[in-house]
Amino acid sequence: METIKWAVNEMPKADDSQLQVMSLENVAKARAFHESFPQYSVTPLVKLDHMAAYLGLKEVYVKDESYRFGLNAFKVLGGSFAMARYIAKQTGKDVSELPYNVLTSDELRKEFGQATFFTATDGNHGRGVAWAANKLGQKAVVLMPKGSTQTRLNNILKEGAKATIEEENYDECVRMANAMAEKTENGVMVQDTAWDGYEEIPAWIMQGYGTMANEADDQLHEAGCERPTHVFIQAGVGSLAGAVQGFFANRYPENPPKVVVVEAAPAACLYKGACAKDGAIRIVDGDMVTIMAGLACGEPNTISWDILKNHVDTFIATPDWVAAKGMRMLAAPFKGDQPVTSGESGAAPFGTLACIMTMDEYKPLREHLGLDENSKVLLFSTEGDTDPDRYKSIVWDGNER
Repeated sequence: METIKWAVNEMPKADDSQLQVMSLENVAKARAFHESFPQYSVTPLVKLDHMAAYLGLKEVYVKDESYRFGLNAFKVLGGSFAMARYIAKQTGKDVSELPYNVLTSDELRKEFGQATFFTATDGNHGRGVAWAANKLGQKAVVLMPKGSTQTRLNNILKEGAKATIEEENYDECVRMANAMAEKTENGVMVQDTAWDGYEEIPAWIMQGYGTMANEADDQLHEAGCERPTHVFIQAGVGSLAGAVQGFFANRYPENPPKVVVVEAAPAACLYKGACAKDGAIRIVDGDMVTIMAGLACGEPNTISWDILKNHVDTFIATPDWVAAKGMRMLAAPFKGDQPVTSGESGAAPFGTLACIMTMDEYKPLREHLGLDENSKVLLFSTEGDTDPDRYKSIVWDGNER
């Protein structure tokens, strides 16, 4: 059985210039924007008391993003806020002047016109971009990598976007979508990964993700938890991980929680960077076959990488069976704990935490992280059953052991 691999962060610290992307002020603007949507509600923070006791932890909290805007995943937070900030910039406004009712108004449509937002996706980000474009009267074109499921494609097509499954991997689809955007009048690339020369929109997407971390922080306080001691967060290109790490580093500068980044083993580019210890980016290419479709990205977001290498404690490469175990444990926790419907990418960090706490071979990692009966752990279930058939095959039929 493939094992969990980890690398403690021993990379040299850089000047930390990107941490301000996730300033509390920027995150507050994003949250105010999302709150202006009629579909907005705070997603649940599930406290798993019996599970925490079983794992030998004080408290375990799971932020359940399957309730986000009716889209079953958190990704819409980033795409929608980036679109709003782009439209604000083009019309000479601050994003705070463009709540939902203004963005969808005839007056703004006359002033801004119509853009076509291009993106590449394994499913959730593209669905979020398509949904936001639809609500805001804009167009969307979505490219999906090979191996994407028909269900996820159909969910995007239902939002009125043009969408196709290509014969390429995710990173190649990003390049294709970008080339199409450059050739299209009023074409805009909305991608949650950054590269040199393409940083502004990814930074806005990360700020949009900050709404989720900001909500969770408020909910922890409401539950009587002053701050988490540990945060486990999944990573594909690292945008979400950088957003969550950046928020908590800014929120608790004197006493930040230990952040653990969890990647799918076949696409663990951040983990490989941490193993190299020099602070430079590492890239994974090829097909990156994993059930964790949302994490099958081999080229890190340059903005996020800067935040992560300065602040993350440990990077983990996790195999598929661990994500599947996490899905099953969250779906059927102990009596009295609320179940969480968590998809393959959503459950990877919880599955990893469960293995670290219960399997002898991960005792050195458990001890390094200081995970014990005093630990208060926050995790994010970033998606529900976005591919229902695959979800059932894993949770009901016991596949991917």
